[in-house]
Amino acid sequence: MKSKRTTIENAWICSVVAEEIIPFFGDIIVERNRIQKIRPKNFSLFQKDPHKVGKDSINAFGRVITIPNVNFHDHIYSRLAKGLPTKNPMKNFQSILKNLWWKLDSFLDEQMIESSAKLAAIDSIKNGVTYIFDHHSSQNKIEDSLSILKNTLKKFSIRSVLCFETSDRNGVQNAINGLNENHNFFKNEIDDDTKAMLGLHASFTLSDEILLEAKKILNENWGIHIHVAEDLSDINLSKEYTGKTPIQRLKKYKLLNDKSILVHGTHLEQKDFLKIEEFGSAIALCLDSNMNNSVGLIDLRKISNAITLLNGTDGMHSNVAKSFKQLFLLSRSQGFSFEESFALIKKVYFDQIGFVKKYFDDFPSLMENERADFIVWDYFPPTPLSKENFLSHFIYGILESKISSVFQNGEILLLNGNITMINEVDEQNEIYSSGEKLFNKFLNK
Repeated sequence: MKSKRTTIENAWICSVVAEEIIPFFGDIIVERNRIQKIRPKNFSLFQKDPHKVGKDSINAFGRVITIPNVNFHDHIYSRLAKGLPTKNPMKNFQSILKNLWWKLDSFLDEQMIESSAKLAAIDSIKNGVTYIFDHHSSQNKIEDSLSILKNTLKKFSIRSVLCFETSDRNGVQNAINGLNENHNFFKNEIDDDTKAMLGLHASFTLSDEILLEAKKILNENWGIHIHVAEDLSDINLSKEYTGKTPIQRLKKYKLLNDKSILVHGTHLEQKDFLKIEEFGSAIALCLDSNMNNSVGLIDLRKISNAITLLNGTDGMHSNVAKSFKQLFLLSRSQGFSFEESFALIKKVYFDQIGFVKKYFDDFPSLMENERADFIVWDYFPPTPLSKENFLSHFIYGILESKISSVFQNGEILLLNGNITMINEVDEQNEIYSSGEKLFNKFLNK
């Protein structure tokens, strides 16, 4: 829904200033794609007449507005996986990969990839996610697969950082094709709203020869996106095949830099974290997925404060808020004090802002003259909201709430919980057709 001028009145606006979140009550005036003005107001006056707004204004009624959510590790290709008739046992991580995910990514065609991207876009917007770092795999439809994702996500006004999951598991030529898809996309397809990373699956499915080829096409302008030590089998098989751990191999082939995302890190050792810190790479945590796959959970005490930490969903869902809450609860369960856990969440909040700006330097802070990217949570603070207690509201209230409205580049993507730019029923019916096709492939093979 496009509008030249939109005013959102009566909201708690949580602007980012330096290393603080500063909430205040007021209005946001959007002019085309920018925040033209932020107008502070007296909350007590709103309480006297909460329905009073200007003509054609959107009344937030005291809800909370923040910067957008970012998913730092998604698998859009997995979105049609619900309810599939898996026939073979999935007793451990390797069997889950072989009997579900590697079978699924071999079945995907162009229509299924597009449908997966549509479903991911719809779910992401409903969860306030308008920036996605995706790790794509469609091993029998490699060429131009990233373009399909790009074009579909653009229709929903989602900004993305895309890559293809390069792997040797289907032969050397497939791995080379994966590298080529990454490189061609980086050279020819990136623009203001779409960026690229060099996608690698995991150490145990990557030969030294492919890592050497990856090294040749990597430079300071982009980073790698790779699973690292998600399960102990990644470390054990990497040692068995190459004599080195995953992090040792990445260091050997000079694939670590400060624009890289290492996903999971569940079984990394202290020496691994020191190498990651040395090169400035980020770790994306996907705690729901780790528990679902029964691979263990990362020991947060081992991670230096200097390492950038991000939140992802690993394709299980689009609810990044849930991932944030899981991180807080994990820290508490591992013995962090409340003070330490709140400090961790604040660190990750600002780590994420710093990292996304490596790819989109105009990522907003909810300030005047910035891009109008922000989300309205269906959360009404029951007590005063300030910079001193924002994190308490964030953890125990905001993250537990649904998203009411979403603005991206001044465009309204979600209004009062409803997607605005499509007929969702029609789109979901089309998505189902692709899902049924995938279902039948699993049923018959």
